[in-house]
Amino acid sequence: MSFKAAAVQMCTGVDPVKNAAAMARLVREAAGQGATYVQTPEMTGMLQRDRTAARAALADEAHDIIVKTGSQLARDLGIHMHVGSTAIALADGKIANRGFLFGPDGRILNRYDKIHMFDVDLDNGESWRESAAYTAGSEARVLSLPFAEMGFAICYDVRFPALFRAQAVAGAEVMTVPAAFTKQTGEAHWEILLRARAIENGVFVIAAAQAGRHEDGRETFGHSMIIDPWGTVLASAGATGEAVIVAEIDPSAVKAAHDKIPNLRNGREFSVEKVAGAIAGGVAA
Repeated sequence: MSFKAAAVQMCTGVDPVKNAAAMARLVREAAGQGATYVQTPEMTGMLQRDRTAARAALADEAHDIIVKTGSQLARDLGIHMHVGSTAIALADGKIANRGFLFGPDGRILNRYDKIHMFDVDLDNGESWRESAAYTAGSEARVLSLPFAEMGFAICYDVRFPALFRAQAVAGAEVMTVPAAFTKQTGEAHWEILLRARAIENGVFVIAAAQAGRHEDGRETFGHSMIIDPWGTVLASAGATGEAVIVAEIDPSAVKAAHDKIPNLRNGREFSVEKVAGAIAGGVAA
């Protein structure tokens, strides 16, 4: 059965209380447009480059304001509410970049900790070492929901197609990629990566993004997107500022895409041999 999905675009600041209020306002707007599944971006609760200040504002899962607000919104609105991710304090002093999916009764149906850490050095001087503060996840999951089979990823995970292929083989029909892509990498790769993950797996992709200049000085790319299994962009947002985008998701389109191009069935095992300079199997012409 089809359902209406929304991706909420935000420009998260350094105060979790203010960010929770912004999330609630935008999620209510999405539900008002008929969305029964609503996704927020990576790091919905706080974007703060000052790690000392960030740690001081963190809470564990039981006391986190974004978790509490997400649960309450799901219950009040009767929706599946997906907090794309928020920073959660762990007992060992590290942090989890953790997403939550709440059911219409407010209960947590799924947790997903970002698996791939964003440790990069960009041409414009930006340097990020996510692994210095965050504990990487190690478990992917496909969740059976009343309206679709759903897979989970966060931001940098989109560059690792094996994660998406494994979930597609396990039956995922909708992949979720909440993100806080940098402006530089977003301009180069955001749309093409999202559309590639949709096309190569024949699935819908829903990606709520952070957008614009943030209080901590960083700049994110925006352009939240919802993409169908053929790679068509069904809805997209702009480069900056808050937005709510909505699209109809029909899981039967996944089967239709797989029937046309059955690459999940056609995949074959193969070996890789590294050859040192010689031409295999004969003499060069």
